[in-house]
Amino acid sequence: MCSLVKEFYMNIQLKKGVLELVVMNEISKGDQYGYELSQTISEHLSIADGTLYPMLRRLVNEGVLDTYMGKTSAGPARKYYTITELGQKHLQHLIEEWKELKSSVNQLLEGEVHNE
Repeated sequence: MCSLVKEFYMNIQLKKGVLELVVMNEISKGDQYGYELSQTISEHLSIADGTLYPMLRRLVNEGVLDTYMGKTSAGPARKYYTITELGQKHLQHLIEEWKELKSSVNQLLEGEVHNE
């Protein structure tokens, strides 16, 4: 596999690994509909609708997100995603895991971990 393709593949896998955390965190700030969420996240990470919407459905099925139909002043009603109480707990767990992982990776990258 050429290195450029490998780098692209790895970047996609890294993004997919943190996307659930990002999605849950953004929705915890305020209810959002799918397109709005996609636009917000896309300002920082490139994501495909084919990745986001299946994840949103899964998170709803798991009970960490819920949905409701919200009316808009212009256009049809939109499906909004809101975080549940279980979702708040799940988000806190994801944040703790992220902090641990980030700390460990940073230590390794900065050479602070020594084998004993």
